[in-house]
Amino acid sequence: MPDREFRIPTSEEAVDQLVGMLQLEQLENDADGEDQFLAPVFEQAFWRVFGGQVLAQSATAAMHTVDPERAIHSVHGYFLRPGDASKPIEIKVERLRDGGSFSARRSQAYQNGKPILSMIASFQRPSAGPAHQAQMPAGIPDPEELASPEELVGHVKHPIIQEWGRGRPFEIRHIDRPLYLEADREARPTSAVWMKTKTALPDDPNVHRAAILYASDYTLLEPILRRHSLYWAKPGLKMASLDHALWWHRSARADEWLLYVQDSPSAQSARGLGTGSIYSREGLLVATVAQEGMVRPPQGIRPRIQETIQKTVVNNGRTQRQLNQKYSSAWRSRYSG
Repeated sequence: MPDREFRIPTSEEAVDQLVGMLQLEQLENDADGEDQFLAPVFEQAFWRVFGGQVLAQSATAAMHTVDPERAIHSVHGYFLRPGDASKPIEIKVERLRDGGSFSARRSQAYQNGKPILSMIASFQRPSAGPAHQAQMPAGIPDPEELASPEELVGHVKHPIIQEWGRGRPFEIRHIDRPLYLEADREARPTSAVWMKTKTALPDDPNVHRAAILYASDYTLLEPILRRHSLYWAKPGLKMASLDHALWWHRSARADEWLLYVQDSPSAQSARGLGTGSIYSREGLLVATVAQEGMVRPPQGIRPRIQETIQKTVVNNGRTQRQLNQKYSSAWRSRYSG
C-alpha cells in the first residue's frame, strides 16, 4: 500500500479518470495468438481496484476485438482476486466465435501473473425482432428532490467515506434511506437509486455501455444490507462481489439520469443475490443486472463496542441531525412495482 495520503479527486478529475481507464493500450498478441491490452488504474481510498472498473475494462478490451457494427449485449464475469489499485491490469482476450449475427469473447484480467477476473462477453449485429419490456416503477421522486452523496457524507473526515461522498465519477442519489453510516429502519430487500456521471462523457456508445457496467457494481448488494439491518460503514462487516452479469437491452447515455431499481430474492450461507433493472428517465429499460456477493456480518464484542462509539459520534453531530430531520420523511419506499 502506498504510504502517501490519498487525495480525493474533484468531480471533473473523477470523470476524466473513468474515461481514462477505458483508454487501453494494445500490446502484441501473446504466444497463443490472444489479443493483449494494458489497462490503467487510478488511486482509490481503499487501495483496491473497484470491481466495476475491472468489469468495464475487460468488456472494453473485448469490444476492441469485434466488428464495430456488433454491440456488446451481455457479460458474465467472476471476481477471482482483489485488484491492486497501484498496478496496471493486463487483459487478454480470446476470440471464441464470430457467427453470422453473434460474436463471443473471453476476457481475462491479470495482475502479477494471476487472474483477478474472468469474463465472457457476447456481441450482436443489429437485428429485427419482437420487442417488449417491464415497465418502470411508478411513484419515483425526481433526482433533483434527493440528497447528493456529498451532502450526506461529505462532512465525515474519513478517506473512504470522503471518496463515497466526493470522489466517485458517478452521482448516486438514494430514493430509500442511504446505507453509508446507518441501517435502514425498515428491513426490506429492495433499494433504488438515480445515477449519472458528474460531467459529460464522450459520444462513443461503447464508452456509455462500459460506464453503465462500471456503475452497476456500486449498489447492487444494498438490498441485502437493507433486509438485514446492515450498512457499509458497520464495523467488522465483510463484503465482496463474487460474480456479475449484465444484459444491455437498449442504448442510453451514462451522463444522463438512470434509475437503478434493485432487490434481493435470497441470501444464505454468507452469500446474497442482488438483481437490478436500469431505466432511462423516459422509462426505457436499458439493462438488467445480477450479482452474488459474500456478506459476513461482524462477530464478537469488539465490533459492537466500535459501532456504539461510531453511532454516538455520528448521531450527535449537528450535520447528521439536520440531515435526518430534512430527509427522514423522504427516506422510505416511495415506489411500487
